[in-house]
Amino acid sequence: MTEPTAPTRPGTLAVAASAPLLVLTNFTLPMVTLRDTARSLEAGPTGPVWILGSIALGLSSLLLVAGGLADDHGRRRVLVTGLTVLAAAAAVAALSPNLPVFVLARLVQGGASAAVLAASLGIVGHAYPTGTERVRAAGRYGAMIGLGTAVGPLVSGVLATVADWRAVYWLMAACGLALAVLSALMLEESRAERPRRFDVPGVVLLTLGVAALVAGVTEGRAGWSRPVVLWAFALAVVLVAAFVAVERRRPEPLLDLELFGRPVFLVATGGALVVGAAVVGLLSYLPTVLQDAHGLTPMETALLFALWSGLSFLASLLTRHVRLGAAGRLALGLGLSAAGFAGLLGVGASLSLPLVLGGLAVSGVGSGLINSSITHLAIESVPAHRVSMGSGANNTARYIGSSLGAAGVAAVVGGLGIVPGTTVAVAGCVVLTGGTALAVLLVRS
Repeated sequence: MTEPTAPTRPGTLAVAASAPLLVLTNFTLPMVTLRDTARSLEAGPTGPVWILGSIALGLSSLLLVAGGLADDHGRRRVLVTGLTVLAAAAAVAALSPNLPVFVLARLVQGGASAAVLAASLGIVGHAYPTGTERVRAAGRYGAMIGLGTAVGPLVSGVLATVADWRAVYWLMAACGLALAVLSALMLEESRAERPRRFDVPGVVLLTLGVAALVAGVTEGRAGWSRPVVLWAFALAVVLVAAFVAVERRRPEPLLDLELFGRPVFLVATGGALVVGAAVVGLLSYLPTVLQDAHGLTPMETALLFALWSGLSFLASLLTRHVRLGAAGRLALGLGLSAAGFAGLLGVGASLSLPLVLGGLAVSGVGSGLINSSITHLAIESVPAHRVSMGSGANNTARYIGSSLGAAGVAAVVGGLGIVPGTTVAVAGCVVLTGGTALAVLLVRS
């Protein structure tokens, strides 16, 4: 079944692509101010990981739900609602008196960001259904992911210097409300021609299962054999298994499990999972390593990582000039990420700027190719009337991966010490990205 398409309003792509820019800016805000935020909120041993990972928990838990709601009940409606809630939660984060309130605010921001991402990519997929225009639109949408990862740390570092870490959350509240108004005024409504029945059992089981998995990984930093961690993992296994069993019997499931029989869907979701774990996970924690090991300030760290994210942005915009299919571009991007990360292997022991800058530059180009190709694959891997579901599945994998990766890097560095732990964590990411690049080529062939 295909949706009826209408002429695209001027500015549709600009407004829709501003959504991932805002989400990724908001997502990366604590990266360079983690120490100051944790100190201000009197965070305990697992506090820094919750500060970094709470938004990813909200994202990964609700992306598929948000994608289904957007397809069935209106993508513009879900986008505007998500932006409004994100703005309100940003204000709560700015006012947080302690860690639990801040983490709760970031969890809500994650759920709202899920609605924003799923609906906005669905709008792009609906507006650009085929051909070179879809490739161009996917490249620009993916570029905003790279730009957001540059803007977040830079803005956070600047405002932390002139004010404090809370100021940037007030800015996010204002930007969220402004984009909500623009979206309501400038975007056309779109939805699937025939809405599906809301899959309540699937929503409950998947949301709780993903939440239990991410909570177990996050708490695991303080000890993997602790009862709370073991119970969380056991609960996650039971809930996800129950989700699969239920979805197999649903006539209109939240996630069509037959999609996993499509190679392009496997490439898109598997690639997104690895990107979240190895790229987002590593780079979320690496600024803290640089500050602790080498005394860099939040602003200096933000400027250093602006090279990576800036090149990611440019590479996404120029993707259409790379004469490869989407899967080939994904494999190339993963390979470049692996090569770039290899230059960061000794960063825990010594700060060699040529090696670090070269590594960030190469991996930044790779990340740009990854973002545009995964965006394209996420749209292509599902039927036209279910583009928001494809976005939801893809981004769910990405943010589950980022939660696992950030918690894993923190656990390795905390357990082995900053020098050997950083080396082991970076080496693991090199192997993971390089191995996945080869796997994508094999599946593609």
